[in-house]
Amino acid sequence: MANKNRLTTYILVGLALGIVAGYFINTGYKDGATSFAEYMSLITTLFLRLIKMIIAPLVFSTLMVGIARMGDTKEVGRVGIKTLGWFFIASVLSLTLGLIMVNLFRPGDALMGHIPTDGAAAAATLQKSSLSLKEFITHLVPSSIIDGMAKNEILQIVVFSLFFGTAAAAVGKKAEPLIDAVDGVAHIMLKVTGYVMQFAPFAVFAAVAGTIAKSGLGVLQTYGVFMAEFYLSIAVLWAILIFAGFLFLGKRVMKLVSEVKEPTLLAFSTASSEAAFPKTLEGLERFGVRNRIAAFVLPIGYSFNLDGSMMYCTFAAIFIAQAYGIQLDLGTQMTMMAVLMLTSKGMAGVPRASLVVIAATLSQFNIPEAGLVLLLGIDHFLDMARSATNVIGNSIATAVVAKWEGELVATDDTELADRPLP
Repeated sequence: MANKNRLTTYILVGLALGIVAGYFINTGYKDGATSFAEYMSLITTLFLRLIKMIIAPLVFSTLMVGIARMGDTKEVGRVGIKTLGWFFIASVLSLTLGLIMVNLFRPGDALMGHIPTDGAAAAATLQKSSLSLKEFITHLVPSSIIDGMAKNEILQIVVFSLFFGTAAAAVGKKAEPLIDAVDGVAHIMLKVTGYVMQFAPFAVFAAVAGTIAKSGLGVLQTYGVFMAEFYLSIAVLWAILIFAGFLFLGKRVMKLVSEVKEPTLLAFSTASSEAAFPKTLEGLERFGVRNRIAAFVLPIGYSFNLDGSMMYCTFAAIFIAQAYGIQLDLGTQMTMMAVLMLTSKGMAGVPRASLVVIAATLSQFNIPEAGLVLLLGIDHFLDMARSATNVIGNSIATAVVAKWEGELVATDDTELADRPLP
């Protein structure tokens, strides 16, 4: 626990020093700000690549062992249905809240008459792409699990692990040596996670310093009202998610939030939900969620339950429409929400995923895609909030499913810290 708190402190220190260093470079050495940002991005990229190095073997090993030791395919199906049911409700709540808050605040009205009319800049910065329903379904199944692991396609790894774990359970005693071996891999990957996380404070410093050095604090002032309204909306979403967790977990939901504060802070600082995956898994186990449930629900959540990203999609899309003076009636907005409900699934592995999904949606409702330029400058700071929210949403979802399944252990921190994977 002391080591965990120490790392959290170091991350906060890295965040603060990053802001100071970035501001100093931006104001005192403006000519070298771009070069400084590029050098800092090397550190951030290195850390994120170390995280990605862990994810495929960690997801496969923990999920495969968890399913194999469930032993009953009916149990796997039951847990899956409960998981997807929670994710669907959370998705609707997130998208709806985004619509309500953006219509309440109307942040786009302040920018009317001060927006770009040429979409070339946005098109050059973003490669617009979206998955059709057919492409999404076929994308679920890997043509090669090696290729899926190489590309860190979490959803494909989950599908393969489901088949592999179920088959191992069906084979019985002959598969036990392999299950034990893969269980050993899971323990090793968690130990590797601990080593990699020692670099987290440096990555946080680099990510924040590079962004502030390049964009300056001025970008925060220009869009200060919009960012404040979005962060307030995120806070409301947190309150809703925590209250939903309270209905099922009681007062223990605050203990859960405390256990995942480190991965939440890491996701916020690096603007990457993926960076927080290993530590979130550890936090859930400390809280008392058995590994076979955590390893099953959490990876699926990274494709189906990105609450912060989904709220941002509706918030940003309507914001751009407001900025262009385009009035969308309630029916059109509900249709947009339904479209985003589908297109937002499976977007976790796409760089600037939320912006890609928004770009695809704008064109379907005749909203100028050039409006994306309004968001590009501050997207990193917005991504920080939605990434942290994704961690909270997935953590609560996993704990609730564990409670439904009777797999939530009420033990103290010391026992949980030493508890081996089941």
